[in-house]
Amino acid sequence: MFFVIGGVQPRTVRVDKQARICPACQHSAVYLKRVDHYLSLFFIPLFPVKKGAPFLSCDNCKSVFDDKRMADGVEHGKKVRTCPHCGGALEDDL
Repeated sequence: MFFVIGGVQPRTVRVDKQARICPACQHSAVYLKRVDHYLSLFFIPLFPVKKGAPFLSCDNCKSVFDDKRMADGVEHGKKVRTCPHCGGALEDDL
């Protein structure tokens, strides 16, 4: 007798490496992510089946923001400068 264990499983993927600021807690290391679904065989993801919608996920306050909220409160092209030692946000020098 032969058994094959397979299926479709979700996997959270980071879309880009650019840090953003959380609209709720102002944390400076928030990244754009999405949930992709992969066809897996014996719990090993083989290839993507469906790509999800992008969203912002803050690990600090556990908030999740969708596309509509991102357009309202977050600038897409804004780069955040962070301290190489502690990871905190640095203010712009005037």
